[in-house]
Amino acid sequence: MPLVRISMRAGRPAATVKAIGDAVHRALVEAASAPADGKFLVITEHTPEELIHPPAYLGVAKTDGVVIIQVTMNAGRTIEVKKALYARMADLLADAGVKREDIVISLLEIPKENWSWGGGEMTYVK
Repeated sequence: MPLVRISMRAGRPAATVKAIGDAVHRALVEAASAPADGKFLVITEHTPEELIHPPAYLGVAKTDGVVIIQVTMNAGRTIEVKKALYARMADLLADAGVKREDIVISLLEIPKENWSWGGGEMTYVK
């Protein structure tokens, strides 16, 4: 079950912010087999001084509409699954109004013993 942090500049309508979160979660379910009922999102909106990015990086231009997505999930997915996840996320975020070039995704894979989803219990390892 992933834990997702999404950062963007403040000012988007609430419906757009929701659509962005929904798109990220849907991509995780469809492309990376994340559980549909495990929607854990932390969405933060920032002032221009709080969300800093270059106008271009590695040949990809960025606008002030940049959306930075950090996904923490269990280790073990293949490169093919990750490529499919990034592509599906970009497709769905584009449908939500985010320019494909403005999407930055960071995937953090961690061992299963590093999760506790409640009760002070090691959730995935008994």
